[in-house]
Amino acid sequence: MRQHWGLAPEITFLNHGSFGACPTAVLAAQQQWRARMERQPVDFFATDWWGLIDAARARVAAFVGADPAGLVFVRNATEAVNAALHAVPLQPGDEVLVTDHTYAACRFALNARCAQTGARVVTVTLPFPVALPAGVEAAVLGAVTPRTRLALIDHITSPTGLVLPIASLVAALEGQGVPTLVDGAHGPGMVPLALDDLGASFYAANCHKWLCAPKGAGFLWVRPAWRDHVRPVVRSHGAGIPLPAGVSRLHAEFDWPGTVDPSAWLSVPAAIDWVARTVPGGWPAAMARSRALVLRGRALVCEAVGVPVPDDAPFIASLATVPLPPGPPAADARQPDPLNRALRAEGIEVPVVPWPATDQRLLRLSAALYNTDADYEHLAAVLPRVLAREGGGAC
Repeated sequence: MRQHWGLAPEITFLNHGSFGACPTAVLAAQQQWRARMERQPVDFFATDWWGLIDAARARVAAFVGADPAGLVFVRNATEAVNAALHAVPLQPGDEVLVTDHTYAACRFALNARCAQTGARVVTVTLPFPVALPAGVEAAVLGAVTPRTRLALIDHITSPTGLVLPIASLVAALEGQGVPTLVDGAHGPGMVPLALDDLGASFYAANCHKWLCAPKGAGFLWVRPAWRDHVRPVVRSHGAGIPLPAGVSRLHAEFDWPGTVDPSAWLSVPAAIDWVARTVPGGWPAAMARSRALVLRGRALVCEAVGVPVPDDAPFIASLATVPLPPGPPAADARQPDPLNRALRAEGIEVPVVPWPATDQRLLRLSAALYNTDADYEHLAAVLPRVLAREGGGAC
């Protein structure tokens, strides 16, 4: 499968989870959209655009089990989270729940929103490294108070790679009158989705990760009760133009954020179709393959460095972590962990995440369609030597 990507052949790439990687066939489809756009830009944007975006939306909505009336394209999940946060009215003394596994960018957006409104962020500590569904639910639901106005919950956590019991969490929170904003940045393409059935108030997602679409493609799904309240972070003509029959203000505002390159959005159907026809068994087989591969790969790496395999297999899809001892800090906070840089010098790209709660670092492994067992064997051969060189060792 690696031949279908333009990844550097000298790099063992185990970090699909950060920015994804787009197959060359899908990039070619994107270029076709760009060429069409540039042949006659006025026709493309003023005449063709509305039908094109509706067609792409319908395909994506079908894939994630969502009513297309509630789905809008954005550049990424962080943009979607920002839009949803501003749809929920907050007042001084109100509370918003997050967990200690929340993606940093979304936490920063929430901090800013609460500072603006006087609301308070309540951080729930999840049991880790062993996280049982009942423990996760008890921790989150135990933090709900009469002042809770929103819960920002990850579907798949970015630093720890855990698939949270999102269906039961959403049902319980929404059942208590607490709107849920699900950060599903890693959801589409990693796990099966049925957003209408899930019933969250908002679901924010990326298409450039596990769907293998071009970068710049994400979406926000909005439950019917909130569709008149959500506005894009960039307001343009859609905020004021008269709407044709059957066109919602939600679509009008999000579909036209000023002049942009929409080729990434229009290419998402090509990515969905490419995986479906390239992987024997289609998307279900692709998801199952990645899960089995990352579990095998993690077991191999854990054995190599002498750490127990975390007891979290029921929570794993295409991401898994290896706990490592703390190491020397980076000289510049903007730079990656020195271990990450040392492994990169050995031809391995894999992220290292600090986890202060347990005084550890987490080596986060991804399993994408282009990965094989040999990639993890390479990491297992190199990692003990690199850890010894920095003065580390087994936990």
